[in-house]
Amino acid sequence: MPITLDQLNRAPLAEAAQMLDGLYEHSPWIAQQALAQRPFVSLAALKHGMVTVLAHASVDAQLALIRAHPELAGKAMVSQTLTAESTNEQTRAGLTNCTPEEFAHIQQLNAHYNAKFGFPFILAVRGPRGTGLAKREIIATFERRLGNPVDFERAECLRHIHRIAEIRLNDKFGFEPVVGNEVWDWHEHLARHSDPEFAERGELTVTYLTDAHRACAADIGARMRECGFDEVKIDAVGNVVGRYHGATPAAKALLTGSHFDTVRNGGKYDGRLGIFVPMACVKRLHAAGQRLPFAIEVVGFAEEEGQRYKATFLGSGALTGHFNPAWLDQQDADGVTMRAAMQHAGLPATLEAIGALTRDPSNYLGFVEVHIEQGPVLNEMDLPLGVVTSINASVRYLCEAIGMASHAGTTPMNRRRDAASAVAELALYAEQRAAADGDSVATIGMLQVPGGSINVVPGRCRFSLDLRAPSNAQRDALERDILAQLRAICERRGIGLTTEETMRAAAAPSAPAWQARWEKAVAALGVPLHRMPSGAGHDAMKLHEVMPQAMLFVRGLNSGISHNPLESTTSDDMELCVNAFSHLLDQLATEHPN
Repeated sequence: MPITLDQLNRAPLAEAAQMLDGLYEHSPWIAQQALAQRPFVSLAALKHGMVTVLAHASVDAQLALIRAHPELAGKAMVSQTLTAESTNEQTRAGLTNCTPEEFAHIQQLNAHYNAKFGFPFILAVRGPRGTGLAKREIIATFERRLGNPVDFERAECLRHIHRIAEIRLNDKFGFEPVVGNEVWDWHEHLARHSDPEFAERGELTVTYLTDAHRACAADIGARMRECGFDEVKIDAVGNVVGRYHGATPAAKALLTGSHFDTVRNGGKYDGRLGIFVPMACVKRLHAAGQRLPFAIEVVGFAEEEGQRYKATFLGSGALTGHFNPAWLDQQDADGVTMRAAMQHAGLPATLEAIGALTRDPSNYLGFVEVHIEQGPVLNEMDLPLGVVTSINASVRYLCEAIGMASHAGTTPMNRRRDAASAVAELALYAEQRAAADGDSVATIGMLQVPGGSINVVPGRCRFSLDLRAPSNAQRDALERDILAQLRAICERRGIGLTTEETMRAAAAPSAPAWQARWEKAVAALGVPLHRMPSGAGHDAMKLHEVMPQAMLFVRGLNSGISHNPLESTTSDDMELCVNAFSHLLDQLATEHPN
């Protein structure tokens, strides 16, 4: 029979410890010490209680725990001396059924890993959904993590040990994150759409109004209807808009959502999590036949990343009345204008139709957005959720340095007008200047030498600048210094320069009342409250211009990496996020009765 939280809280210490036996490999002391924190208000609180015990343990104790684990497909598996839990996990991952070649490769990886780190490779082989990783995923992860620094890898092993314990604890309590699994599956289903040249390589890329983008919009719309939304449409810029009516026709609405476009070769959760989480909440309300004192409007924003056109926050900007008419004449890399792309997609492509999308803030309570963190903070702290205090200010440029292409062998070093070297010098300065602020960041994410050749001094270099800081004033100072340095470098080197500002977004502090609602929702789940700024830009920045907003972050795996195929999160964390969103809805219903 499954354990209940009440039984665990009431049981004598020895009996309670026996209930939790086997969570941590040959290391019962972690659960035993965690039990001193009883009573636990939720399963999530119990999980974090054990995380806290291990976080405060000595490095020697942590290493002893790691070394208590068997190697994957190692000697213990061959001799059948694994614990019952490990046997189950390695069997479900197919490691007990390796081909001779796979087994030999894993043995070689084990040897290399132990030689470098001095402890066995630890991986939660049941994966982020708890159903098991494929052998190819396990081997690829093994190969990738061999390149990590030792201290980082030790911490990564501990994170995977906690994930293993979480899944084992779910089994003991008979708990399955049913809603989290469903939301996880929705992401997988949507990720089957990708722009053709990327799809051929197994990469995820969805850019504005491509066939893949339109297929995503159709899928999201169909899913909204299945969830019970009363109205679903694709608007004049390609946003997918679903509305679940309130208890009365005149009720105001809560606005929420995020984007479904991606960066090139990106991840499955960036933006999309903020669409699917509120959809899951609406599905729950619809199944219960429940109407709230307000409507819920969920928007899948068509374009946030600015990958096909230089039109960042296009979808959310249209709702705030900030669609730039000049965008319609922009051309993509194939010379297709945005106007033509819209017409091909069956959209009206007129300023009148786009202008009609502007929302009247008086009809809305505010805007909230859920998003994967896109950073390492929550992952390193072993926390599933974080409440956002503010979104950093940012500015972006596309630039070109123009020198003189010349022979690499015959042009003396002091006669060169090397455009790439000028940008390289800027990159080092930008890195140092941003670091001097402590919390500013500066990135040259694109750097290209058109028509470059191994034996030619670069005559041109195109590059991007992405500058961010917690406040507008700090961003502006960073921008001034870096642009001044760029001009000085180019003048000294005899390099021409063009700069084009492509995006500027003001800092967006969370509305205090809305931030407080997220904080109450997180606290109600029994997990620690963590407040944090957002270094990344989000659609909430645009809605902030016309109505109060606040965001909730969800922990990412793999050090929280994002804009990368390794971007991931667990169905358990998704379940917590859906529950937090539902709690926020309950708060609003209490505050705004019929």
